[in-house]
Amino acid sequence: MAGLFISFEGNEGSGKSTQIALLSNRLGSLGHRVRTLREPGGTPIGEEIRHTLKHSHANQAMTAEAELLLMNASRAQLVREVIRPALESGEIVLCDRFYDSTVAYQAYGRRLDLRMVEGVIEVAVGETRPDLTLLLIVSAEVSQRRMQSRASSSPALRDRFEEADRQFFARVDHGYEAIAQANPERVKSVDAERSAEDVEEAIWRLVKPLLRS
Repeated sequence: MAGLFISFEGNEGSGKSTQIALLSNRLGSLGHRVRTLREPGGTPIGEEIRHTLKHSHANQAMTAEAELLLMNASRAQLVREVIRPALESGEIVLCDRFYDSTVAYQAYGRRLDLRMVEGVIEVAVGETRPDLTLLLIVSAEVSQRRMQSRASSSPALRDRFEEADRQFFARVDHGYEAIAQANPERVKSVDAERSAEDVEEAIWRLVKPLLRS
């Protein structure tokens, strides 16, 4: 029996990790087998790439093209090692970011050619696509405030992406808007500035109709 693949997207500080944990717990309490993953990462190889992309102090000179290829190297491994087997066994896969992040961050944010980005994504994922993508929306002000709070709580763990300027994140937001408009059946926007409980219920209303009993 085929499983269900749900990806979570959104700008920094949109609350994806919190909502994935809440949804995972809810699904598990109903007897569903749930696999939670993150990008980049999710495999031993992917976690090494994640460190290089986000946290290493040796990544200061990384080019946009190298970033694109590393992201999708991690993704290709995750798809083949974890996501496809999990779906084939009937699990529900919840992934913190998937290829829409690459479109938003590398094509729009880094201004790489969109067709080139989509070509690299195609190599990485093939026919493995989310059944539902939940796009958590917060304003630039809320995003900035949450990033600052996160940095102050974990000062030793830098994140290269969070060091980008506001213009970069404005382009990322624009990219997500374009993705949602182009994929209205798959991508559902959720106002993530409400309480965690309200966001959880909004997400549940979108997920529940897709569940296979």
